[in-house]
Amino acid sequence: NVFAYRGLQTLYDRYLQKDADGQCLESPQGFWMRVAMGLSVNEPNKEETAIKFYQLLSSLRFVSSTPTLFHSGTTHPQLSSCYLTKVDDDLDHIFKCIGDNARLSKWSGGLGNDWTSIRAMGAGIKSTGVESQGVIPFLKIANDTTAAINRSGKRRGATCAYLENWHLDIEDFLDLRRNTGDERRRTHDMNTAVWIPDLFMKRVLENKTWTLFSPDDVPELHELYGEAFEARYREYEADAESGKIELSRRINAGDLWKKMITRLFETGHPWITFKDPCNVRSPQDHDGVVHSSNLCTEITLNTSAEETAVCNLGSVNLSRHIKNGKLDHALIEDTVTTAMRMLDNVVDINFYPTPEARHSNLRHRPVGLGVMGFQDALYALDYCFDSEEAMDFADESMELISYYAILGSSRLAEERGAYETFKGSKWDRGLLPVDTIDLLEKERGVPIEVIREGKLDWTPVRESIKQHGMRNSNCMAIAPTATISNISGCFPATEPIYKNLYVKSNMSGEFTVANYALIEDLKSLGVWNPVILEEIKFYDGAIQNIESIPQHLKDKYKTAFDIDAEWLIRAAARRGKWIDQSQSLNIFLQTTSGRRISEVYQYAWKMGLKTTYYLRTIGASSVEKSTVDMGRFKQNGNAQGLGMQQAQAEPPVPETKDAFCDLLDPTCEACQ
Repeated sequence: NVFAYRGLQTLYDRYLQKDADGQCLESPQGFWMRVAMGLSVNEPNKEETAIKFYQLLSSLRFVSSTPTLFHSGTTHPQLSSCYLTKVDDDLDHIFKCIGDNARLSKWSGGLGNDWTSIRAMGAGIKSTGVESQGVIPFLKIANDTTAAINRSGKRRGATCAYLENWHLDIEDFLDLRRNTGDERRRTHDMNTAVWIPDLFMKRVLENKTWTLFSPDDVPELHELYGEAFEARYREYEADAESGKIELSRRINAGDLWKKMITRLFETGHPWITFKDPCNVRSPQDHDGVVHSSNLCTEITLNTSAEETAVCNLGSVNLSRHIKNGKLDHALIEDTVTTAMRMLDNVVDINFYPTPEARHSNLRHRPVGLGVMGFQDALYALDYCFDSEEAMDFADESMELISYYAILGSSRLAEERGAYETFKGSKWDRGLLPVDTIDLLEKERGVPIEVIREGKLDWTPVRESIKQHGMRNSNCMAIAPTATISNISGCFPATEPIYKNLYVKSNMSGEFTVANYALIEDLKSLGVWNPVILEEIKFYDGAIQNIESIPQHLKDKYKTAFDIDAEWLIRAAARRGKWIDQSQSLNIFLQTTSGRRISEVYQYAWKMGLKTTYYLRTIGASSVEKSTVDMGRFKQNGNAQGLGMQQAQAEPPVPETKDAFCDLLDPTCEACQ
């Protein structure tokens, strides 16, 4: 009774080991045991630890990321989800990174590539005396390489390219996903994201100009952030004004922002990510720079030519930790403590496709413990997503997970030793993630309206770190959990429900996804019947215009597009203060107004968010149906034929289908 049918089918199609003829070799419980045993091979008490890991996984309180589930206990245990690389302005290194992308993709890794260092179009190349063609042609090659790789035979390669928005090629970069223009300068299989410094956002708000440079003329900019970046950027602007830097262009910052937002709405790219919060709040600010995020925008680790950042992921299922109408703190402690041990084991057991990945991961040992089932937990607590109670729960639940994740890492350091670069880190300097909000506010010079206070006494955590150090440089990151949430039977990550009734299509087939929490509430009130079902189908899974549903249920079961996006951002900000990496945060908007989209992303920046993910909007053809339409629907007999009896209705397949991440779709939420 643990699995829903959809979860069981997903397991069978994608995760269970099969022989060469496609015959399944393991049962679902055998699958969990394989994963648990694979993660216990280095433990002194292998059997005891494997049983504990198995009990956690099979209870669905915690689920490891997809690569770990694929490969744990196999001959090639490539267990990591995310790889981040920095591409240097050197032909040999460019093609080395493209080759590394292929090797990393082969073993199920999702990729984030930082391309900012590549000189812009028109910049001189001294060795040949010609002008550079810029970064776009290399991105095209990387795109085609990504498309050619089938990750572990189970899904296509997936990459996100990052570019800082003072780069002279930024406007061409924004057009990479367009369906018009020169196909040699389009990358339809690659995700893109813009890496935005705070200075740019300030100039947008102040309606000032912004100067674009070629990186070979301003080599320091990509390595600086905060006040140091702002000072050096102004010096470079003065050099450009005086003619010392010949290749530059001054534009209105608001115009560039408008183009970024327009392309995001038109093509879904580039994703909007913020450089300064990622670096100012990074625990590893003493040992490098965060140059980009990853494929799903939740990983913020340092990269360099010598180090490919690696992160190992897993997610706590919040819905399995609600007991007697509240969050079970003791159960969370047990889950998180065991999960941190599993994630730390991944670092040592892992098969590393490149030397740079191995060097980085063994040196820093970062992990990314996330959450899923946030919406399910709100239902269990009878909270509306757009309520202060939900905001408080986002804060409380993430503080609890952060507390035991950090404490668990420190206790592992006591047992196994601190990670190699602990000395000088923020951990070593007595700074926890929540302390770094004030640092960001100071660097930015703009207030960040996020509540700093928590409910727990953090003194034992601080004392443990002071005494024993930390086993892992980073502990938390909230991934999309697109697939493992299917297995777990909960809603992905921290997202609100997409619709109350829809068909989900993927490689495992088509599944009717019904909001059974809503159905149970309607049954308890005696109003669940075939007419209600047909009305929900008519409104494509929304219930706001259904007269017979009480208002308190309409509030509780709002879909993602019924909820103001600012609530999503507020919840992310409340969680974010406890997180040492970032969150995969999708933005849902009913409007197609460019002004409104711009306001939402500016609000995300003002609230101190590090990154955002997809922008989801409703097209003109999906505008909410009116009650007049519903009356016409009833008059045509579609509802009358069912009768008005208070029968118990079983939800059939709705007539509309919504495309979700296909296993072979390069734009899918690939981390999980």
